[in-house]
Amino acid sequence: MSFTTSRWPDVHLAAAGRGISVCGDLLAATTLALVLQESGHGGLAVSGLLVAASLPIAVLAPLTGRLVDRADSRTLMVVVGLAQTALCAALAFTAHPALIIALVALLACGVAVVQPTIAALVPGMVSEADLPRASGIVQTASQVGMLAAPALAGILVGQAGPRVPLLLAAAAYLGLSGIGLLIRTRRGNLTGADPLPAVPFRLRDDRVLTVMTVAVAAVVAGVSAINVFEVFFIRDTLGASTTVYGFVMASWTVGMLTASLTLGRSARRWITLRTVLVLLTATCLMVLAGATVRSAGWLIPLWILGGAANGALNICTTVLIAGRVRPAAHGRAFAATTAIVQGAGLTGLLVAGPLAEGFEPRALVAGAGAAGVLAALACLPLVRSEPPAAPPTGSGPEIRDNVAA
Repeated sequence: MSFTTSRWPDVHLAAAGRGISVCGDLLAATTLALVLQESGHGGLAVSGLLVAASLPIAVLAPLTGRLVDRADSRTLMVVVGLAQTALCAALAFTAHPALIIALVALLACGVAVVQPTIAALVPGMVSEADLPRASGIVQTASQVGMLAAPALAGILVGQAGPRVPLLLAAAAYLGLSGIGLLIRTRRGNLTGADPLPAVPFRLRDDRVLTVMTVAVAAVVAGVSAINVFEVFFIRDTLGASTTVYGFVMASWTVGMLTASLTLGRSARRWITLRTVLVLLTATCLMVLAGATVRSAGWLIPLWILGGAANGALNICTTVLIAGRVRPAAHGRAFAATTAIVQGAGLTGLLVAGPLAEGFEPRALVAGAGAAGVLAALACLPLVRSEPPAAPPTGSGPEIRDNVAA
């Protein structure tokens, strides 16, 4: 990583790859959830589908992180993209729920490789000062994919059946392979010779990243639970129509997209652990405020603000990881943090089901928001203001906070 000259064409290609990958993932997942629901399979099958789409990302992180740091990034993107293309094409002609879930789990194994590969590539494409902007561009593309995929799946399934969106998702993964060939920036073992010894990396050795990851994971667990609660809160408690429900669901992503477009150009000096904790608190305060509304329309501005804090948070975490971890260990760092956060989100989804059966939706939304605020505030005493220690030799540019022992 040079951090001297920025390769913006590579950044835009990486952003396109991330957006295409996210769109393909969500297009397939949404379509298959509709397939299972419409074919008469119950909540257990849909729950199994969601678990299959998430669990490999968390479980395989130690392996995929090492793979991303040691293997040629171009080879990974091309091979994994082709494998995902084949799997998604197979899903278009599969009807048995057990086989669908198995193929989705294999598809998620590819996601577990692609996510850290792209995340680790971006810091090598730009100068240190340009990293927030580059992260914002990649996050923007990801959020556009998140925004477009569910609506596209719903329209295509309704108009043409499930096979068309699944084949479209397969084409998206094929596009990811093509982008892998076009990106000039590469990392890993490029020559085919014996790889160099791996740079040691353990998340717990860096207290800033440890506090950041634990705090983000705690909040994500609550926000993931809200994904289950809010359908009952918006539709039953607030009595909103399906159209209003759709607008509310989209508003969070709109906020994330707005933050990525506007905050990516901000100076790097504002990106600190303290900022992360403030953004986490702000995100959960919007959820807590949402629990008090009497009309679903009020959730739209609150969710936009919460999504904006969420989008700024994504930029902060990416830049902090890239700045505090040696370039040779970026794959493991991004895989490890993603796995912990993904695992927390999965836990939130699993806990939310039984809670939704036994408690009133408004109380559950309020409880999840309050728990997130408390989790973020609990980490604030760990931050202290002494000057940072000198960066370790050869570690690359550092972005530092100080954390109490």
